[in-house]
Amino acid sequence: MSIPTELKYTKDHEWIKIEGDIATIGITHFAQSELGDIVYVDVDTLDETVDKDEVFGSVEAVKTVSDLFMPITGEVIEFNEALEDEPEKVNSDPYGEGWMIKISIKDVSQIEELLSADDYSELIGA
Repeated sequence: MSIPTELKYTKDHEWIKIEGDIATIGITHFAQSELGDIVYVDVDTLDETVDKDEVFGSVEAVKTVSDLFMPITGEVIEFNEALEDEPEKVNSDPYGEGWMIKISIKDVSQIEELLSADDYSELIGA
């Protein structure tokens, strides 16, 4: 199972890639494998500031719907529109073309609270 070391993670199975004051967020390989085939990604928080641990959207799979939780406080500045037509990219490339949102980071101190790849690997028993 893939757990890229350059990313940070949450206990809710999101990954976050920090680039300056912008962060890209998606769900982990583990999360997409647990959900199964993803058929819809819903993000209705574009241009809104969402606090850490609040819901920023949801993922619908064949078997279930799961909320997406914001790893750190930020303003949602971009949604991966490719997922509207091809939500299965979350399954096939969760750390690449399957990214979900980009945010403008509001509180950089929250980054310290995120999990490292090793911590996340331990959390899921990988």
